[in-house]
Amino acid sequence: MPHARLPLVLALTAALISPMALASNATDSNSCYAGAYKLDDGRMVDLANADKGALRWRLIDGRTGRLSERDGAWTSTLGWTDRPDNVKVSFGSCQQDKISFEGVNGRKLQFDITETRFEGNGVNLRGRLVMPRGAGPVPVIVTVHGSESYSGVDRYHMQNLYPANGVGVFVYDKRGTGESGGKYTQDFYLLSDDASAALREAKRLAGKRASRIGYLGGSQAGWVAPLAASKTPEAAFVVVGYGMAISPLGEDASQVALDLKNAGYGEDVQAKAREVTDATGTIVASRGKDGWDALTAVRQKYGEEPWWKAMKGEFTGLVVSHTPDQLRAKQAELEQGTTWDYDPMPVLRELKQPQLWMLAGADAEAPPEETRDRLMSVVAAGRPLSVAVFPETDHGILKFETAADGSRTPIRIADGYFRMQLDWIKTGKLGRGPYGDAQVLAGGPPTAPPVAKSAKP
Repeated sequence: MPHARLPLVLALTAALISPMALASNATDSNSCYAGAYKLDDGRMVDLANADKGALRWRLIDGRTGRLSERDGAWTSTLGWTDRPDNVKVSFGSCQQDKISFEGVNGRKLQFDITETRFEGNGVNLRGRLVMPRGAGPVPVIVTVHGSESYSGVDRYHMQNLYPANGVGVFVYDKRGTGESGGKYTQDFYLLSDDASAALREAKRLAGKRASRIGYLGGSQAGWVAPLAASKTPEAAFVVVGYGMAISPLGEDASQVALDLKNAGYGEDVQAKAREVTDATGTIVASRGKDGWDALTAVRQKYGEEPWWKAMKGEFTGLVVSHTPDQLRAKQAELEQGTTWDYDPMPVLRELKQPQLWMLAGADAEAPPEETRDRLMSVVAAGRPLSVAVFPETDHGILKFETAADGSRTPIRIADGYFRMQLDWIKTGKLGRGPYGDAQVLAGGPPTAPPVAKSAKP
């Protein structure tokens, strides 16, 4: 999802660069510890590369922490905070593949790994297939990116956590990132073409071991993965976390409405703000060619009202605080090909492959209400769609703490999020979990009734 924080923003890193997506590659000296470890008490712990030579550990129940090393000693901090969490972790040498986690010893699991290069839409891409050891068939997921600009092959934790739990994973560097060719873009049509090629390559490499193969991704992948599946008959399913069933322009409008609601303004002010987001959306979607007269008109109507400066959104707050010349000066630098006016509903209404959508109930980046209603309208039309909401979670399905100024700090991934994905990928349906406090609205034993609202597909 476009995460605009600068004008014509025409593109911004949208995906919602969640806290899980902030970092550069780890240093070689510590990246050897990345992998999945089986502990002597039966638990699995995943270690993935993070920023500045650090590692991030994750458990299947969603607990997580950041590990930093100094003089051979490792310190773990809670979630994405800076507070020590008293989780003690140590390693053997890189060659030993040993770990001690919370006082329990363990060893790194070994997987069958195949490195590859394949052709996307006019671009050569780097990929990796990671399979559980053995010869038996397993389901395989192809990871679809958000808007991050780093290497998925180097950074995605699913390539260890999921094979440790019986699911194969194909990761690749999207165009313009890592060791893939091409220019970085947020053009959903190009990205879905690349994802389609990635699935065919994963299927070729996995051969008969792939019992079923489909897509999994979060955030911006909510637009890209279903579109890719619509082009790829070989895809058997789609799994989306914290995505949106509205356009990127609609995302900005939803965020602005949430900004105003959080600032204490009612529906009357939110309705006025929709006039503003209509104008800013036209400006952004036209790459600055149209919409300025409409913005001037609404500025004259509302520019002196107290709520005007409370608007932020993906891009609206920045557009209204800059002149056309200032924004045009930034356009070449910021333009990333984002498909701003993409309407996902035609694809979602017609897609034959089963889908699982998991929404963050308190998502500030991708407000979930309209997406939930639209998805439930697809369910009502008879399409094979499972929908779940994780309450009190932000983008990334992250539980968080809220400071006095309203800012949020993630402290863990919601319990049940990983188990829900794994159960559904393996069986094509949701069981009874446990999935933490998730509310299953469709496609499984209901844990809460759907909220009755009119859908606006």
